[in-house]
Amino acid sequence: MEQPGLNDAATTVGEIKARVLAFARERDWEQFHAPKNLSMALAAEAGELMEHFLWDTPEASRTKAVDDPSRRAKIEEELADVVIYALEFANMTGIDVAAAIERKMTRNAEKYPVAKAKGRSVKYDEL
Repeated sequence: MEQPGLNDAATTVGEIKARVLAFARERDWEQFHAPKNLSMALAAEAGELMEHFLWDTPEASRTKAVDDPSRRAKIEEELADVVIYALEFANMTGIDVAAAIERKMTRNAEKYPVAKAKGRSVKYDEL
C-alpha cells in the first residue's frame, strides 16, 4: 500500500524501518526473517533488479530507468524490494543503517582518496 507523503527529503531511515517492521509484524512474518533468509531474499531481489538491464549498454541502462514510465515503475518496485529486505535485515539484526553507512563511507574515503581515485573505476588496491 502506498503511503502518501513519503519522500527521501522528509522521511527518515528510522521511519521507513519502523514501517517495514510493522508490515512484517502485522503478518507474523518475523518468524521467517532470519538473517540467512533475508540475505537470500535481498540477493534474489537484486537479481530481479539487474534483470531489467541485462544486455543493455551502459548508456541504455541510464535512460531505461528514466524514459519509459511503465518500465521505470517496474524498476522502482524492484529497487523498493531490495531496500525493504535490506531494512528488514537491519531490523532483525539490530543494525543502525545510518551509523553503518557513515562508518563504511569513512572507510571508503580512506581506501579511495580523491587525489588517487577521482575519475577512475579501479579497485582501491590498484590505485
